[in-house]
Amino acid sequence: IFKVYFSSTIPKQSTFGAGSLQGEKDWQKYETARRLKKCVDKIRNQYREDWKSKEMKVRQRAVALYFIDKLALRAGNEKEEGETADTVGCCSLRVEHINLHPELDGQEYVVEFDFLGKDSIRYYNKVPVEKRVFKNLQLFMENKQPEDDLFDRLNTGILNKHLQDLMEGLTAKVFRTYNASITLQQQLKELTAPDENIPAKILSYNRANRAVAILCNHQRAPPKTFEKSMMNLQSKIDAKKEQLADARRDLKSAKADAKVLKDAKTKKVVESKKKAVQRLEEQLMKLEVQATDREENKQIALGTSKLNYLDPRITVAWCKKWGVPIEKIYNKTQREKFAWAIDMADEDYEF
Repeated sequence: IFKVYFSSTIPKQSTFGAGSLQGEKDWQKYETARRLKKCVDKIRNQYREDWKSKEMKVRQRAVALYFIDKLALRAGNEKEEGETADTVGCCSLRVEHINLHPELDGQEYVVEFDFLGKDSIRYYNKVPVEKRVFKNLQLFMENKQPEDDLFDRLNTGILNKHLQDLMEGLTAKVFRTYNASITLQQQLKELTAPDENIPAKILSYNRANRAVAILCNHQRAPPKTFEKSMMNLQSKIDAKKEQLADARRDLKSAKADAKVLKDAKTKKVVESKKKAVQRLEEQLMKLEVQATDREENKQIALGTSKLNYLDPRITVAWCKKWGVPIEKIYNKTQREKFAWAIDMADEDYEF
């Protein structure tokens, strides 16, 4: 068993600004997740080895850890005060919560999950897993009833103790934070095109954020007003298209006049008509991007991961690098919460 210790240059207290205690706690949370980055390969190799262990307890712990790492599952057993619903996490999964498919939709070794997670949000997912994980799950389910525990030799206490042994301060939440942040960083690199304009870059940002929200299962019911607001947006788009068609016609006739008259005044008219067309094209693009964004996000809650699992320095660095105003991504409250990150990160920050 290995431990990872860590020292980092600790920012001055003044860096954290208003609500400095919370800011410092946030900073520490993301620094812990960055420490995991340094030893995550070692931990992954270890739990892969443990899938072959002679001890059932060790195998169960290793498969649970694989789920926490790969699927960002919560550890489980951490019910809210007064929560009576039958909600579970990784350690408290029962046999009835998973189905095993040797082959499904052209993929091998698929595990189908269906259970209620935190806040009674349904977790439904079909995931191809490694063959050894699949075989272990078959073993864990042998001779059990649907209501029996899948990991009967494991609880959150045992798992958390093991995580502490692997790295000081490591919890299932640190895994979620690490995987969420690293996913955002990778997605932003893949999705951002240097020559896009600001609205298109913001769409790319939201798509990267959405990949994280899907990983963390941050779902929501489509807003009640969704259909109505989409219809309003569509009629704005239609009106803008008409305006643009008119402006293009005006430009065409202005060009024809300029060809005949060849004077400074008509030249000036052509220039101003050109600008009008450009402006309308940009406005139309903005509305169309908004519609795409709204449609793609109707069942995904982006805010949870943005506030709780994503190192804000990744976002700040991205904004600085591409010249996107920070207020396009973070509202006023979020900017106050993450003032320390806005202050601390330059465009080269790497999680």
